[in-house]
Amino acid sequence: MREKKEKNLIKRLFEGTVSALKRVWRWIKRAFLPKKREWNLVEEIESPSRLLRRAFFRKKTAMIALVFLLSLFAFVFIAPSFVALDINYTDPLQQNVAPGYSLRKIPKKLEKQIAFIDGFSDFTVGVSKQGELFVWGNTQDRLKGADLKKLPDEVKKGVSYAAAGKDHIIAVTKRGEIVGWGDNSCGQYGFTPVLNAVAMPEELQNGISPEKVASLACGYQVTALVTKQGKAYVWGNTNAVKNLSEFVNAEGVRQIAFTNATAIVLYQDGSLSTGKESVFLSAVSDKNGRIDNLNAYLVGRKVEKITTSGKCLALLLEEEELLVAGAFENGEDSLPTLKSGEFFTDIDGGTRHFVGATNLGNVYAWGHNGYRQCEVKSGRGAGVKIFAGSLQTYVIKDGRCVESVGLRGYLMGTDGRGRDVFARIVHGGKTTMTVGAVAVIISSIIAIIVGCVSGYFGGFVDTLLMRITEIFSSIPFLPFAMLLSQIIKNYNVSESMRIFIIMFILGVLSWTGLARMIRGQVLSEREKEFVLAARAMGVKESKIAFRHVLPNVVSVILVSMTLDFAGCLLTESSLSYLGFGVQQPRPTWGNMLSGSNSSTVIQNYWWQWLFPALFLSVAVICINVIGDALRDALDPKNVNE
Repeated sequence: MREKKEKNLIKRLFEGTVSALKRVWRWIKRAFLPKKREWNLVEEIESPSRLLRRAFFRKKTAMIALVFLLSLFAFVFIAPSFVALDINYTDPLQQNVAPGYSLRKIPKKLEKQIAFIDGFSDFTVGVSKQGELFVWGNTQDRLKGADLKKLPDEVKKGVSYAAAGKDHIIAVTKRGEIVGWGDNSCGQYGFTPVLNAVAMPEELQNGISPEKVASLACGYQVTALVTKQGKAYVWGNTNAVKNLSEFVNAEGVRQIAFTNATAIVLYQDGSLSTGKESVFLSAVSDKNGRIDNLNAYLVGRKVEKITTSGKCLALLLEEEELLVAGAFENGEDSLPTLKSGEFFTDIDGGTRHFVGATNLGNVYAWGHNGYRQCEVKSGRGAGVKIFAGSLQTYVIKDGRCVESVGLRGYLMGTDGRGRDVFARIVHGGKTTMTVGAVAVIISSIIAIIVGCVSGYFGGFVDTLLMRITEIFSSIPFLPFAMLLSQIIKNYNVSESMRIFIIMFILGVLSWTGLARMIRGQVLSEREKEFVLAARAMGVKESKIAFRHVLPNVVSVILVSMTLDFAGCLLTESSLSYLGFGVQQPRPTWGNMLSGSNSSTVIQNYWWQWLFPALFLSVAVICINVIGDALRDALDPKNVNE
């Protein structure tokens, strides 16, 4: 009996201890641990903002759209700090380049046996020591369906010389045939003369012995071949190179080079000729600084070699002096500083830069460096050869490419003016998003003031403000915005002011719908008890309207602003697309699409319209998905779904 009592006592003590521990644990949970939320408890009372967050963040599509939208905002507002854009930059030699990174990629079979490299445009030609020809870069002519990589049968048997022009290639085969392929619409091959074109001389049409050729050069739809006896042959489009016909069958020539629009001839006696109207009047010397009269300075001096960029000429004198003349738009006159006793022994030119090798084996490049084509390493030693593509620099030693720098390609291609589509999308997105955001802010401020005042005070004020709202809503939005934008064109306003006016127009003409919505919500809220209590306490009517009533309808305003933002993006893009918004060359997604508004671009250059349309579509879809999710989250019927 005693043992039984002891067991019961121990049992009661154990149960009491367990019960006490449970009570302590429940107290700790209530005091320190977050309360476990029971989603289906109707009795649980939560604030509207908490219910909104809970309902919104449960929607997977809304969260995905939010992540995409925030990423897009970060992209268009942060990336411009790292992606440079010169809105006035154009390059006719980089037009309609497809997306990719092949512009600097030397074929593997050529990398270790390079004889020479030549480039003038967006593709490059290289010849191996065995005479095999290679072409890389943007080699496709999408309009004509041609590909420069598809070599003619004569060329496949080996070449001695080859040169790349704007849209064609000329090669001299080992058997002496002069072969051209690519575009021949302006007489680039020389065999099919057209209006305003110089034909290839008849004596060359049957070929020429490779041993007689001294140099071969191509330019913008033109070609020049110089023999070792000093005879020059030129052919091609005289509209592209105005002074081309002046040098037909010239004698005593050592070398011919082409800028974008000029032929320059170096004679065997070291003299220079740029035609009847010389465009190179002054120059810069690495020995004597600025030179005001180039022709007078060259009297008594002999030029050993010439090379050209798009608008500049570089001359290497026999007196171990380098001169650069022309339109110095990209720092071509900022010649490198050489060491004592160092001088240039070889030079070559790209579209906007020059590269040179010195007697000490150093390599220097200067001029436009937007694609790091001037960032070459020095100290390569003797025997270095240098070649310049359009926006590339190649350093060759013993037939091997020891260094290649410059433009690899474009992530999203280029447009019809040679501008980087990716850079323009980055900066254009910043403009488009800014215009849309500011327009929404302006329209929302107007709508909040009008809707809140009209709904709360009612009476004559309500009638007056609603009639004004109806007047604004009756204005046809897009035609009126186009009319105002057209009027702006007739005034000399800056581009920044023009963008501000467009934002103001979008904001002033798009507030009416939100104002009506706010008025309806305020009419409902002003009849509630908290408004009556505030009046009884003597709170000012304006304070009740904007400090007590307005916060209760802010969720509706937030949803409407989200959807209006997407609408403003589309409206700005529509205006720019129609030519009444932000104008070229400043980019927006809308005017980028406007620039692609042709069947030729749509069919052949898909990247010029696809990427702007894709970014604009993603932004609008994400904003609309977020707005719909917010609207659903505010619906009391959907809170527990």
